[in-house]
Amino acid sequence: MSITTTTDIRRVAGSLGAEVTGLRLGPDMPDHEVASLRAAILEHKLVVVRGQDHLDDHGHAGFVRRLGALTTAHPTITGGQAEAAVLPVDSEHGNKANSWHTDVTFVDRPPAFTTLRAVVLPPFGGDTLFANTARAYTNLPAGLRTLADGLWAEHSNDYDYATTHGVEGPTGATADYHQEFTATVYRTHHPVVRVHPETGERVLQLGQFVSRILGVNGQDSRDLLALYQRHITRQENIVRWRWAPGDFAVWDNRATQHYAVADYGDLPRRMHRVTVAGDVPVSITGERSRAVEGDAAAYAGS
Repeated sequence: MSITTTTDIRRVAGSLGAEVTGLRLGPDMPDHEVASLRAAILEHKLVVVRGQDHLDDHGHAGFVRRLGALTTAHPTITGGQAEAAVLPVDSEHGNKANSWHTDVTFVDRPPAFTTLRAVVLPPFGGDTLFANTARAYTNLPAGLRTLADGLWAEHSNDYDYATTHGVEGPTGATADYHQEFTATVYRTHHPVVRVHPETGERVLQLGQFVSRILGVNGQDSRDLLALYQRHITRQENIVRWRWAPGDFAVWDNRATQHYAVADYGDLPRRMHRVTVAGDVPVSITGERSRAVEGDAAAYAGS
């Protein structure tokens, strides 16, 4: 697929991911380019557009508005940028997303698309892994698909940091960030399998914000979560992106998980994130997710 005669789209892995060159992102892009890029995102789940050094926060947010209405920066964290929709993902402030997750699933309307712009990169490390949760569902053994179809999970921003990050607990800047992250607690019940509202695919909806699988005891809940997460993050199901200056990534947050690898020590790594508002997930039987604690209407743009 070609967006323009000078644009090249190259698939980068069998499961998901495409690299785009020869395209200049911005608020004034022609409609057909935006439509073609959106189609590429739905097809490949992750698209990285190279050479976007010209973008600042205003241009970043302006382009993303072409994909849909924006969320605020975050339900609990103030971005502190001139553009209210921009969230800095800054290692120096303790923001290291080094666990598998889908963005902001602890609210009842997680973002539809997430975009990330490289601002400061370490000289080594700092790659991001992405997993295709639609492919993961499709490749499950039939019995596990049937089981997943009927399961629901509780998602919360007040998650177990030590368990999800494999450490004793947050310290220093990371602890301050975690405290702000949980300043207002959100809990939402989502189906483990949601129907993608644009492609119709069935996708697994799990990740670090899951506190428990509903209707089963604690150990069974942990075992089920580990079982399905293991299928989501199989090597055949992921792509590892090595960032370069000027990279601009956009992924379908409804059909992916991602993991930012924290292997660069104390070196600075700063990315700017803007997300597109999503809708309430729907199960395969048509039942909608439901908020249990916390009102995220202001975040979700309603």
